Amino acid sequence: MKIAILDDYQDVVRHLPCFDLLREHEVKVFNNTAAGVGQLAIRLAAFDAVVLIRERTRLSKPLLQKLPNLKLISQTGKVAGNIDIAAAHECGIAIAEGVGDPTAPAELTWTLIMAAWRRLPNYAQLLQEGVWQASSLEPARNQLGRVLKKRTLGIWGYGKIGKLISGYAKAFGMQVMVWGREASRAQAAQDGLLVAESREAFFASCDIISLHLRLNDATKGIVSLADLALMKSDALLVNTSRAELLQPGALEAALDAGHPGFAAIDVFESEPVAPDHPLLHRENVLVTPHLGYVEQASYELYFRAAFQNIVDFAAGKPANLLLPA
Repeated sequence: MKIAILDDYQDVVRHLPCFDLLREHEVKVFNNTAAGVGQLAIRLAAFDAVVLIRERTRLSKPLLQKLPNLKLISQTGKVAGNIDIAAAHECGIAIAEGVGDPTAPAELTWTLIMAAWRRLPNYAQLLQEGVWQASSLEPARNQLGRVLKKRTLGIWGYGKIGKLISGYAKAFGMQVMVWGREASRAQAAQDGLLVAESREAFFASCDIISLHLRLNDATKGIVSLADLALMKSDALLVNTSRAELLQPGALEAALDAGHPGFAAIDVFESEPVAPDHPLLHRENVLVTPHLGYVEQASYELYFRAAFQNIVDFAAGKPANLLLPA
């Protein structure tokens, strides 16, 4: 089969041990992103199979209809709204899902919490510039980082990642408060965690809030400017899930208004992010380039499953296929 691997920004996939699974096939790895249906259609026209790195490329109906040679989409991890599933089935294109592991995104979330709360990026950057033991050049801004012990961590979305985060927080002596669907709140209470009395109380009382929701029609734009305005002036919002969980422009406006005072963000509406994005170049915002799952063991896990799905499909033994709704 002729196979395209898309959006390998770091050119690491061909160096993974699992890449050897595709030795019998013709493989092309793309290290940059094509913009627009037209460019993507030209890029993918000759391929029988496409490997997607999470949701970096969206396969829409207009695009899929321009790819008559495409037989298989092999998704690393689970499909999360980046593929028009109905259109793929209409076009006779199979979709194979892979596996996932919450460890890497959970650990990155905790890293961002610790780094932002202690203001480590600010201190490190100013030290490189010759400024000793300062996290801000503005005298009026509070320069000191703080410990996490006895602070309240809010988790919206108590799934696999949220549960790991709560364990880290308890190990650091934090109080954990959960908000989310009724089932999530019930599970959190059963696990001995605090459950917010209301959405308003959740945003108003937590020192740090971390979002861990799946993106779907119900959760798109679920966090509003009014929610963020309830946060403390020294609170931290962390988002390693999906940028679209927040209403467009809400976080920027909230930071400008001083509630919350800080943010740590790993996800953006459009990626790779533009250099003039309004969340960049703010000393109270820690930004990372969507690194939640970008980690060696995770890549080997994700790609081994995706490549095995291709091998099985080529051998006439398709596995892990998404069936039509």
